[in-house]
Amino acid sequence: MLRIIFLGTGGSLPTRNRNPSAVMVNREGELILFDCGEGTQQQMMRAKTGMMNLSSIFVSHFHADHFLGIPGLIQTMSFMGRKDPLLIYGPEGTREFTELFKALGYFNLKYEVQGIQLKPGDVVEREQYVIRALKTEHSISSLGYALIEKPRPGRFNREKAIELGIPPGPLFAKLQKGNKVEVNGKTVKPEDVMGNLRPGRTVVYSGDTRPCKPVLEASRDADVLIHDGSFADDMADWAEESKHSTAGEVAALAKEAKVRSLVLTHISSRYTDDVEPLLTDSKKVFENVIIAEDLMEIEVPYMSK
Repeated sequence: MLRIIFLGTGGSLPTRNRNPSAVMVNREGELILFDCGEGTQQQMMRAKTGMMNLSSIFVSHFHADHFLGIPGLIQTMSFMGRKDPLLIYGPEGTREFTELFKALGYFNLKYEVQGIQLKPGDVVEREQYVIRALKTEHSISSLGYALIEKPRPGRFNREKAIELGIPPGPLFAKLQKGNKVEVNGKTVKPEDVMGNLRPGRTVVYSGDTRPCKPVLEASRDADVLIHDGSFADDMADWAEESKHSTAGEVAALAKEAKVRSLVLTHISSRYTDDVEPLLTDSKKVFENVIIAEDLMEIEVPYMSK
C-alpha cells in the first residue's frame, strides 16, 4: 500500500477550506509527513490516519506555514503514551528548530525527538525505500524530497521451478527470498526461476520552489509529482519574485519529466472560490493533473511489469 493523504494544501495563508502545508504518505502502515503546518494534528484526526505510526517528518523549509504544527503534534503523541523515537529531517537550522519544538511549553516529552539536518543529495536509507533530499529554489534554505522504493523481486516462474525438479512448498519460498536450493544433487539458483527485478514507486514532493532542474531530474518517470502550484500563469512575475511556481510552469516540468500524475498544492488564497484558472493553465500543457484539496487521498499503484 502506498497512499498519499493531503492534510493541508493552502498557500502562505490558511483559508476556510485549506489548511497550511502537510502531506502524509502511508506506506505499508508507516506514516511519513512532508511538512507539518498549523492544525495538522486535527487534520490527521479528521482523516483518521492515526499518529502513533508516524516515523518521520520531512520539513521542506522553515517558513511558519510549513512547521507550526509540529510542537502540538509531538506533545499530543506524548500525552497518548508514545515511546518510539520521532525523526525530524530538514534543511539548515533543523537541529536548532527541533530543540525549540521540544522546549516549547512546560512539558516533558516521554519519547526521543531527534532533528537531522540534510543537504541536497543526502539520502535517508530505509529497508525498502530511500528518501533523497533535493535542492530547490525558494527565498530561504529549502529542500524537496523524493521517496523512491527499492526494486521488487521479479515474478516467480512456478512452472519452470517444477520443471527443474523443485517440489511446491518451502523450497519455493527460499528461492523467492533469493536463496539457492539443492534438489536431487542439483543446485537451483534464484535467477533460474525468477524474472527481472521490477521497479518500485516514486513520489516527489517539491515544497515551495520555483521550477528547477533537481526536481525535474528526480521526477523523471515518477509515479506522482506533488509540486508547488501557487499561482495561475497570469501571476508569473509575482511567482518569480516570491520564489513560487505557476500551474503552467509546473505542467511543463511534469511533461518533460514524463511523470504519470501531477498534483498541484500550496494553492494561493486568491483561488479560494475558484481553482479553474490553475486547472486550465496546467491542462493546456499536461493532461494528468489534479488540484489538491484538503483530506483528498490517492493510492499509488505499482506499474504492471
